[in-house]
Amino acid sequence: MTKEATTEFVALGNERTVAVYEKPGGSDGVVLMFHPAPGAGLFDPDPKVTADRGVTLVEIDRPGYGGSQPLAADEWATVASAADDAVAVLDRRGYRSVGVVGWSAGGRIALALAARRPELVDRVAVVATPAPHEEVPWMPADIAAGVDALRGLPAKDVHAAMTQQLQDYVSMVAESPEMGLEMLGRSDADGPVLDRPDAAERFTDLLRAAFVQGSTGLVSDMAGYTMRPWGFEPADVSAETLLLYGSADPITGPDHGKWWQRQLPNAHLEVVSGAGHLLITPRWESVLSHLVAT
Repeated sequence: MTKEATTEFVALGNERTVAVYEKPGGSDGVVLMFHPAPGAGLFDPDPKVTADRGVTLVEIDRPGYGGSQPLAADEWATVASAADDAVAVLDRRGYRSVGVVGWSAGGRIALALAARRPELVDRVAVVATPAPHEEVPWMPADIAAGVDALRGLPAKDVHAAMTQQLQDYVSMVAESPEMGLEMLGRSDADGPVLDRPDAAERFTDLLRAAFVQGSTGLVSDMAGYTMRPWGFEPADVSAETLLLYGSADPITGPDHGKWWQRQLPNAHLEVVSGAGHLLITPRWESVLSHLVAT
C-alpha cells in the first residue's frame, strides 16, 4: 500500500522555516531526494516502486519553493546553503545515515552534502545533473549571455533582474503547468515516461508547487548556482556514486555524466539508451537499488 507523505515545517537557526515531506516506509533505509529547478518536494518519481522497496522518502523545499520561506532579497541561496539546510533537517529528525539522490539541479546539492558531511551519506545517486557550464556548456547562448551580464552585481540586483526576465514565463506556467514541462527538460524522448499512469500529473503537480510563490524559488536557485561557488570539491565526495544520464537528453547528455565521472573518486556512470531528462521515473528502481543496497 502506498503511504501518504506527512509535512513538517522546520525552523532553522536563522528563523526561516523549510517544508519537509516524509513518506514513511519500512526498515529498508532512508532516502533524501533533492528536487530540480524549478521544483519542490512531495514528488515521488514512482510511488509503487518506493512502496515496494519500503524506503522512507524525505524531501525538502528549497527557499521560495513550495512551503519553504524565501531568503531575503539581498541574500544568496546557494548549493552549499541548501546542503546545510538539509543537515539541519536531518539533525532535527534524528537521521544519522541516509542515501541521497539529486535530480538535475538537485544533484549538485546531493554531492555537496556528501562532500561536506560524509558521515551522514551512505551512497549518492546523481540523475541528469549538469556539469559546470564552463566545462560542458548546457545553457542556451542567450541565457548564458544574460547570466554573464549580471555577474558581479549584488544579490538583490541579480534577483530583481531575473524576476523581471522570468515574469511572463512564470505567469504562463501558473495558468497551465503542462506548458512548463519543457523547463523540466521534456523532449520527445520522454513520451513513454509521460504515458505512464499518473506520471504526467506528478510532473505537473511538481511545477504547481514550484511556482506557488511565483518565481522566487527558481530565481534564488538560478542565481545561487550560476553566480556563487558550489561549496564543495567533487574529489571530496567519498561516497559510492551512481551517475544516470539519458542518451537522448537534450540538456544534459552523456558528456555531463562523463565529466562528473572523471571528477568523482568513486563513481559509476550508466547511460540509458533513448532516455531523456525525465529518466528519474523509469530508472527509480535502479536509484533505490543503489541507495539501499545491502
